[in-house]
Amino acid sequence: MVTPKDELLRIETHRSGIFKFQMGINSLTLQPLLDRIEDAHRRLSSIPILPDVAIKLEREFLIDSIYGTNTIENGGLTEEETAAVLDAPPETAKEESALRVVNIRTAYGIAEGYGEYWRTQTKSESHPHLTLEEDQFIVLHEQITQGLRHANNIPGHYRDNPREQRTQVGNVAHGGIHTPPKCLDDIQMLMSAFVGWANASPVYNLSPLLRAPLIHYYFERIHPFWDGNGRVGRVIEAMILKAAGYKYVPFALSRYYLEHIDQYFSLFNQARKAEEKDAEYPNQAFVAFFLEGTLTVFNQLHDRINRMIGYLLYRSRLRDLYEQKAINGRQYLIVNTLLQVGTLHSAPDLQSQLWYISLYEKLTPKTRARDMKGLVEQQLIHYMGDGENKKIVLPIKLI
Repeated sequence: MVTPKDELLRIETHRSGIFKFQMGINSLTLQPLLDRIEDAHRRLSSIPILPDVAIKLEREFLIDSIYGTNTIENGGLTEEETAAVLDAPPETAKEESALRVVNIRTAYGIAEGYGEYWRTQTKSESHPHLTLEEDQFIVLHEQITQGLRHANNIPGHYRDNPREQRTQVGNVAHGGIHTPPKCLDDIQMLMSAFVGWANASPVYNLSPLLRAPLIHYYFERIHPFWDGNGRVGRVIEAMILKAAGYKYVPFALSRYYLEHIDQYFSLFNQARKAEEKDAEYPNQAFVAFFLEGTLTVFNQLHDRINRMIGYLLYRSRLRDLYEQKAINGRQYLIVNTLLQVGTLHSAPDLQSQLWYISLYEKLTPKTRARDMKGLVEQQLIHYMGDGENKKIVLPIKLI
């Protein structure tokens, strides 16, 4: 069992009082969640993902992730606008809102590069997990905030608040306001101690699913930069998980945090207050929240992959039936159009479409009925409901 006294590190700062680093979790009560996540990971890893599916998944999760982490920090772009920026050449990002998106994408690439270097150069049985370095936080911050306007922030540089200026994080609605260390000496001392604690044996040898949220949490507690701390913390968390072999899910957690933003912010403060009260497991709720989010994202990913594979197999079967002349060109066009429209149709709705009218303009109602019957027999469509307004349904979930 992990107890709150395991690898407790107390740092007495110059001007910010005592700062504690501790695991602060009960691993026995978290183990069922860990087991479910590992089972979901194994099942996902066993699925042969087609190249077309992998490419589409990577793009979707990149958009989801960047939109999520950027919106948490008031990024200002919709999901569609985020996708448009990512599809455009990076050098075309002139507005600050677009530059934020490009910066995060580049930071993801840097973080994955750290993980790839570790996997190829360092990973071994005696060194199974990613080692953190203070420079990683600095480099990622420099990239994430490069070119963005902020009254005090300097990319890649820690805060050094003037004596009269405090940094405050959070608000009353989300569990209270946290005042992190303010002077540069304290921040440098804490970041050095933090990285050492994260790499020390008890923390280093935790499951990455426990280590990652703890590192995320304590980095946000230190809050070493003027701007971009949340984005850096989420990228570091994802970097640890990606290096451990978890695909797609690590960066997708940002979207989960956005969808549960009140809980996300409140639990940071709940953990801090629990520590102040010397609670036995102050970090338990935050880590459990992270694990629940990870399991949710895994399940969503399973569903998404199954839908995509089903869709591609359906398209492939449709094409094969057409090439084998088991369906004609009209039937092929009808199904392809229904795939593109993506909505349910009643027979009268379909028959009122101009493209459909032109398709049967010179043909008899019997031919039209025979075509639709053939699509049902080939299980390319089926009907839902009764009567004239019964719906024409595709036997797959559209993507």
